[in-house]
Amino acid sequence: MSEKRKYYITTPIYYPSAKLHIGHTYCTTIADSLARFHRLRGDDVFFLTGSDEHGQKIQRAAEEKGVKPIEYVDQIVSLFQELWKKLNISNDDFIRTTEERHEKVVQALMQKSYDNGDIYKGEYKGWYCTPCETFWPENKLPEGKHICPDCGRPLELVSEEAYFLKMNKYADKWLKFIDENPDFIQPESRRNEMISFVKSGLEDLCVSRTSFDWGIKVPWDTKHVVYVWFDALVNYVTAAGYLDDPEKFKKFWPADLHLVGKEIVRFHSIIWPIMLMSCGLPLPKKVFGHGWLIVDGTKMSKSLGNVVDPIPLIDRYGADALRYYLLKEIRLGQDGNFSLPSFINRINSDLANDLGNLLQRTLAMVEKYEGGVVAGPTVKEAVDDDLAACAVDTAKQFETLMDDMKINDAINDVWTLIRRSNKYIDETTPWVLAKDEAKAQRLQTVLYNLIEAQRIIAALVSPFIPVSAADMWHQLGLGDFAKANLQDAQQWGLYPADTKVEKGQALFPRYDLDEEIAEAKNDKKEEAEPVCPAAQEPVKPEITIDDFGKIDLRVGKIVACEKVPKAKKLLKLQVDLGVETRQIVSGISLYYKPEDLIGHCVIVVTNLKPVKLCGVESKGMLLAASDGNDNLQVAFVDGMAPGSRVR
Repeated sequence: MSEKRKYYITTPIYYPSAKLHIGHTYCTTIADSLARFHRLRGDDVFFLTGSDEHGQKIQRAAEEKGVKPIEYVDQIVSLFQELWKKLNISNDDFIRTTEERHEKVVQALMQKSYDNGDIYKGEYKGWYCTPCETFWPENKLPEGKHICPDCGRPLELVSEEAYFLKMNKYADKWLKFIDENPDFIQPESRRNEMISFVKSGLEDLCVSRTSFDWGIKVPWDTKHVVYVWFDALVNYVTAAGYLDDPEKFKKFWPADLHLVGKEIVRFHSIIWPIMLMSCGLPLPKKVFGHGWLIVDGTKMSKSLGNVVDPIPLIDRYGADALRYYLLKEIRLGQDGNFSLPSFINRINSDLANDLGNLLQRTLAMVEKYEGGVVAGPTVKEAVDDDLAACAVDTAKQFETLMDDMKINDAINDVWTLIRRSNKYIDETTPWVLAKDEAKAQRLQTVLYNLIEAQRIIAALVSPFIPVSAADMWHQLGLGDFAKANLQDAQQWGLYPADTKVEKGQALFPRYDLDEEIAEAKNDKKEEAEPVCPAAQEPVKPEITIDDFGKIDLRVGKIVACEKVPKAKKLLKLQVDLGVETRQIVSGISLYYKPEDLIGHCVIVVTNLKPVKLCGVESKGMLLAASDGNDNLQVAFVDGMAPGSRVR
């Protein structure tokens, strides 16, 4: 029997985006399967997820909707909580960074770091990615380009008073910790990336902002709000009871596992440990960066229209089917692909044919030949010992694989037992035994062995398909699924003789692949937006190259920007064209805030006749694209020198 221990696992707290996608489902399903495994083993588990609700992008999104930030996040957080219910996520806590308990801990830890001399006031001037909430020093950017290395979006040039955390002070201590704890960052490829990042030089981290106010106040200087990542990362100790439950904190901290997407490994494996070092708190035991979920071979993107909403999939095929596919199809740490044909085929082959058919065939034979009652084994043969050995070995190997977070291998291991059990039916031919009264006891033994194998299987599949595992347990006549545990699953012969089975519905239905693909296409057509007016506009009359040559297009860098008073749509920009700075008025105020544009390079029509808009002179025009459906995008060309010709 494995020794009981505590197990604290976290997922990242999610930014409350109004669009749910299957990537959220993937990460949380992994964490849930690990939490369920540890509970099955008898470990004392604390499983945390939640929502990251502060920051500039939240404030901007709320302003665009005309609501308060807390009203905006309240609506969206409920969507995540509903998704977790549908997906049968067994989290023990759901933390929101807007909760009072969290605010107190953030302020306490920031004060502690400040009192230790690790936070100082300065001025931040540099590049910032609002969608990623990330500051980027010049030496970490692609050469000559001011775009975010993580998401590829243009960066904003930010200048404001701020407080800074002395990151470089702890660089050597961090490297020493990583050397002494080689498994701290997993997989190894992420570990090597982080070591290289630190060795290339750590700049001090901006940990406060003054350009907006949606956040937790810095305790000693309330005109500042805490930088969203300092705020968000602290959630892990808040939920563990840092201030309000010392016994719980002593029990569960440090966390055993932070499970995160690979794009935020740097925050969790470098910034977070240094924050904890500064505050004198123990570091978590492991940070694991899983890969991205690709859809039909392409990374999910709103612009490509391939973002997969998990809710319709769950409603149509069931949570267990989706959970199984994500866990089976994708090796943890690597990118994985989702496609509807692959998903349907996996349901039909693994869940309906292998597992579901095994249970249905067995229960049908118990009902037909034994009146629904499973008698004890009496007449044994060598093939029985082979099945028993396979079951016990599988259960023991399962524990090792899940402990090592090799979820994909653990599933394959269990399905080897499922297929071995199906083969056992063909080897023992119960329908033949049933025709010979002299072989009645042998038939009872065969049916008992099949039921016993499925008792073990039901326990082993429960981390992956919990609802179906409980249903299977009930149909086997075992009653309360809470009684299932890994120790019993590692022993053969524990199914109580003379138990009556309760055959129910099939665990998983089969689907016709062609029909499902056709249905999905129809659903997509119904959900699609009408063809935009831009696509319906006729192409203008042809022009010659000489006509086009009359237009002077140049790269300009926006160095200043402000709203035009009393004008709803207009912004007044100062644009550096290399040899001069022009004032340009542009009707893009509904799509961009002034601070969003400063520092970006754009394409300017420079030989347009000057005009006055709302009394303000405009000497040129910015190029932008519009689809006629309230969507507009300025053509950014960051990285090009001001004054460059556009041909």
